[in-house]
Amino acid sequence: MKPTRRTGSAFERAEAAFKSATTRPVEAAPKPSAVPEGKEMVSLRLDRAVLEHFQEDGPGWQDRINAALRKGAGLDKE
Repeated sequence: MKPTRRTGSAFERAEAAFKSATTRPVEAAPKPSAVPEGKEMVSLRLDRAVLEHFQEDGPGWQDRINAALRKGAGLDKE
């Protein structure tokens, strides 16, 4: 059997191996969704009576205010 002969210097082979191991493939940027998801933190002034009404039932009062605002704005399909 005849040994396989390699071309190029050891330095060139090492450099090619290093580049292939350290180069990341180019990834396509993710497409933004049509409807933004998540919530955004805002500062909002509410009447004390409104705030107390939603806080009476304990934790989750911010979600309840959000649900009431969505309903009032006609954003919920209920």
